[in-house]
Amino acid sequence: MSDAELVLRSTRVIAPEGTRAATVTVSGGKITAVLPYDAEVPATARLEDVGDHVLLPGLVDTHVHVNDPGRTEWEGFWTATRAAAAGGITTLIDMPLNSLPPTTTVEHLRIKQDVARDKAHIDVGFWGGALPDNVKDLRPLHDAGVFGFKCFLSPSGVDEFPHLDQDRLAQSMAEIAGFDGLLIVHAEDPHHLESAPQHGGPKYADFLASRPRDAEDTAIANLVAQARRLNARVHVLHLSSSDALPLIRAARAEGVRVTVETCPHYLTLTAEEVPDGASEFKCCPPIRESANQDLLWEALADGTIDCVVTDHSPSTADLKTDDFATAWGGISGLQVSLPAVWTEARKRGHTLEDVVRWMSARTAELVGLTRKGAIEAGRDADFAVLAPDETFTVDPAGLQHRNRVTAYAGRTLYGVVKSTWLRGERIVADGEFTEPKGTLLSRTR
Repeated sequence: MSDAELVLRSTRVIAPEGTRAATVTVSGGKITAVLPYDAEVPATARLEDVGDHVLLPGLVDTHVHVNDPGRTEWEGFWTATRAAAAGGITTLIDMPLNSLPPTTTVEHLRIKQDVARDKAHIDVGFWGGALPDNVKDLRPLHDAGVFGFKCFLSPSGVDEFPHLDQDRLAQSMAEIAGFDGLLIVHAEDPHHLESAPQHGGPKYADFLASRPRDAEDTAIANLVAQARRLNARVHVLHLSSSDALPLIRAARAEGVRVTVETCPHYLTLTAEEVPDGASEFKCCPPIRESANQDLLWEALADGTIDCVVTDHSPSTADLKTDDFATAWGGISGLQVSLPAVWTEARKRGHTLEDVVRWMSARTAELVGLTRKGAIEAGRDADFAVLAPDETFTVDPAGLQHRNRVTAYAGRTLYGVVKSTWLRGERIVADGEFTEPKGTLLSRTR
């Protein structure tokens, strides 16, 4: 401890072995030790005693649409990473769409990195994209450090990112499996979507009927079959259909390498409460009924669902029309994801340790970030300081997102993030931000 530059002390530190009173020492941006609470602090170290607030590892959000460059009026690295930092997130992995150009070649990756480099308040990594015509680009992108490859099995909503049919899915998956990469999949079957009723208009019930559960279920079944055949690593994005859970459990039991995520909006919002015309609640796949939500929580508890990520997918306010058929589908949730999940988790008898596992440890593990996701020696000194019993009411005006449209407006949530730390430096406290201190992450280093 004699070489510690910073010492953080709390009566509640969430470490891999559990929550306890502890002293955490930091040097060179790394955690050097987790010591007893009353460990002596060297005179050369700065002590930050957060009292009874909880010290938890910075969250790792592996599903964020920053939309920069190209659609920066929707979001951007400066605003998205500030929102993330305000919500206790210290690492995000950016999706390959809806930026222009999409991250589907090494050249496009470099463009994205150049834009992000000086704007990132937190650490940022990148997914690549798998399109019908870019199989030749997948290995070069992997070698350039992307964390895996995103594809759609139904139309993505933007023309520059077309979906894969089953033949193209097999080709991309075989190429990615050849270097043991990770394919992450928006799993909705286009044929089921085409055959579903498409009424349009402001009624949420009509929109929900247009994105039926069997579209997810069939797409996941096909994905699992391909992964089984190719021994590929696949990850199901933003699961909303609880009907797919038995299939996923069975696939895992037979050794298929499939992981699954869900999102705060599926865990905390229900179809029954969505007002007609309120397209701030629109996302694809959709927010479903409360009984479905209960089963998602059970799957989180038993490990069928691995992790919780935001799928932060903002747009300008004018695209959130009152017609669910034409409104942009995406929910902005970076800044409030931790309190939203914690509020529902505590109601259901879960602990903050569970939330940290779902939103930090397992997300870091998904993308191979071994230096993130836990408070233990050798990891990056990334922390959030949380007052878990304090409440606040979500005011869109207080959000750091570029466009302050949110499905969480007016909701009272538990869990106030008091400060966020990145590699031993406090980057936000009580709404005050430092200049950007984030670095760009790569799978290769």
